[in-house]
Amino acid sequence: MRAILTRVKSASVTIDGEVVGKIGRGFLILLGVGPNDTDKECRALAEKALGLRIFEDENGKMNLGLKAIGGQVLVVSQFTLYGNCRKGRRPSFTDAAGPELGNALYEKFLAHCEALGYPPQHGRFGADMQVESVNDGPVTLILDTDQLLGEPRR
Repeated sequence: MRAILTRVKSASVTIDGEVVGKIGRGFLILLGVGPNDTDKECRALAEKALGLRIFEDENGKMNLGLKAIGGQVLVVSQFTLYGNCRKGRRPSFTDAAGPELGNALYEKFLAHCEALGYPPQHGRFGADMQVESVNDGPVTLILDTDQLLGEPRR
């Protein structure tokens, strides 16, 4: 699994003109699922992402986590994180999980976030979504379970 995690002052996701998820200060997480991902990767990614201490303390150091700042989480599915741009000018998305697995693990990720104490706002898997965010810093991190778990599965 892959995630782009951005520290935000606010973020929202809109579908068909309706805001379906909105947060204040916290994390915007764009989540991609690979074809070999399982609940193991899903749980590890949720724990790592939500445990990050990337908010500034009174000394301007990144020492505070979501809990310390009362932060929120917005999760948006993003199969394009598995886009392959090696050849030509149009990305290939064959490295992304199919819709059935992708949706199942997206839903599990949301459940893991809730179980960890951060009920997420979220988009809708497979929908055409507009995402807005006010990045804070900006601080943006790339998380990949192949690196987190040290187990490339390709």
